[in-house]
Amino acid sequence: MATHVAATAAKRLIPLFDRVLIQKAEAMTKTKGGIVIPEKAQAKVLRGTVVAVGPGARNQKGEHVPLSVKVGDQVLLPEYGGTKVELDENNEFHLFRESDILAKLES
Repeated sequence: MATHVAATAAKRLIPLFDRVLIQKAEAMTKTKGGIVIPEKAQAKVLRGTVVAVGPGARNQKGEHVPLSVKVGDQVLLPEYGGTKVELDENNEFHLFRESDILAKLES
């Protein structure tokens, strides 16, 4: 269901140029044994799913240079950066330039 909500939100926001809309993975709030992890002790979330992509930056001829990520890709993100975007009450997204994304993760 979360994927459906993300897809609906992505239809309302289309990134420009080489920007990528990412939904970060949720932080672990419990250990496998059921112990609740306090918010301050939770590790920063550095993974996310690409929800929408722009057409790409333009080269000197004015042509779009396609992005190397596509919707659905799992990516590794920098610890800081990106612009927080709230499209509705329960979903928070981040807008990154393609060059800020560190890596694509294989499934």
